Amino acid sequence: MKWLNHFKLQRLDRYIIKKFLGTYFFSLLLIIIVIIVFDYNEKIDKFVNSNAPMSEIILDYYANLAPYYANTFSALFVFISVIYFTSKLANNSEIIAMFSSGVSFSRLIKPYMIAAGVISLLTYLMSAFIIPNGTATRLEFEQKYNRKKKVEMANDIQLKIDDNTIAFIERYENRNNTGWRFMLDKFENKKLVSHMEARTITYNPDRPGVWTARHWKIRELYDDREIIRESRKEPLDTLLRIEPSDFLISEGEQETMTTPALGEYIDKQKKRGIANTKSFEIEYHKRLAMSFAAFILTIIGVSLSSKKVKGGMGLSLGIGLGLSFSYILFQGISSAFADKMPVALAAWLPNIIYSIIAIVLYIKAPR
Repeated sequence: MKWLNHFKLQRLDRYIIKKFLGTYFFSLLLIIIVIIVFDYNEKIDKFVNSNAPMSEIILDYYANLAPYYANTFSALFVFISVIYFTSKLANNSEIIAMFSSGVSFSRLIKPYMIAAGVISLLTYLMSAFIIPNGTATRLEFEQKYNRKKKVEMANDIQLKIDDNTIAFIERYENRNNTGWRFMLDKFENKKLVSHMEARTITYNPDRPGVWTARHWKIRELYDDREIIRESRKEPLDTLLRIEPSDFLISEGEQETMTTPALGEYIDKQKKRGIANTKSFEIEYHKRLAMSFAAFILTIIGVSLSSKKVKGGMGLSLGIGLGLSFSYILFQGISSAFADKMPVALAAWLPNIIYSIIAIVLYIKAPR
């Protein structure tokens, strides 16, 4: 079967893949070690003052910080690795020899794309499933020892529990799981049929979905009459499909959710009429967009550095660093303007623009 030959790795493929991935992982390891050393020197006083055990510093904080930064700088080091390795091949006239032996540029780029696929898959699996759990552990450590504050209070909370039920809490405090001035309206065919008020309502962590109302009053409205029930002494347990986590959202909380959990959370919040899901939607789309960046930056890197130039790899490396840093910067700028454009477009816009750059450079690359 001749078509199987397209998937068979030859010695050239194995050589390029080995060098590409080896350079990538080695350079990434070096920068992570540097980051950890600088971070430890900066925070050593906080660790000492808070009496943080060394085992928790290593296992809960740095063991989870390292993968986070590895994924953050993955695109940058894909670019650097491709340009560094390919420039060495070009300066040693190895690429000229490949072209002279009948290897086309499209054939040359095949092993690069295979290696980029490995990095892309690894990047996505890390960001979607592994890093979120580690980030949750790291943030708990920071809250415990570095006094990083979580959101413990919310005001003017309005939630759409289902298509016919709307809840309102004027103020909620997480320290005692209590909300003040609670109201619950139920509708049928856009007509109000029940209105509940309570001075306080308390969430029961041991009984998910159960809220206890005190000083409550319920008005049930019918066509020809109204029934009122109320009590200032007897508490009333109410089953509500809401939890404090639905409206107590801390900075960076989206980074602690796996991708499936992030998708479910966004859908649930939108159904409840909550509009502040932009950061969660950006995180959801950015994880997939970041994984595809490996392919785009690899094509740009190979196209830039496959030609032998005077002065060695310095010029290619400089252009590559400029493009990679601009890519990361553009990602941040694009995310910041997510309020003014569709969230998916904001997350994918850097990839779209740099895909155009990659196509142009690929066409102009030496053949």
